[in-house]
Amino acid sequence: MTAYNKLVRDNIPSIIDKTGMRFTTRILSEKEYIQFLKEKGFEELKEYCKAGKKQDAIEELADLLEVMNALAATHGSSIEEVERVRKKKAENRGGFQKKIFLIEVED
Repeated sequence: MTAYNKLVRDNIPSIIDKTGMRFTTRILSEKEYIQFLKEKGFEELKEYCKAGKKQDAIEELADLLEVMNALAATHGSSIEEVERVRKKKAENRGGFQKKIFLIEVED
């Protein structure tokens, strides 16, 4: 058996089951769930950074967004609330469209 020891999407056990392979799962505690969601976020970000093709990049961004949805829910919030906060910050501080790279600021 191959050990994975990672958070997977909800339908993965039934997908594996349809192949006839044996597997083991368990339900995480809330604390573990949040920790593994954070790890999954880093995993998906790394995969996005390695993506060479546009479609692969979009797939990885979708995975990141799914993790963000789940993390928002752990805070009793939603992706819509996160988007509202993002828009407010963009209004006040701007976005990243101008590609500005800060070199230094005099003390």
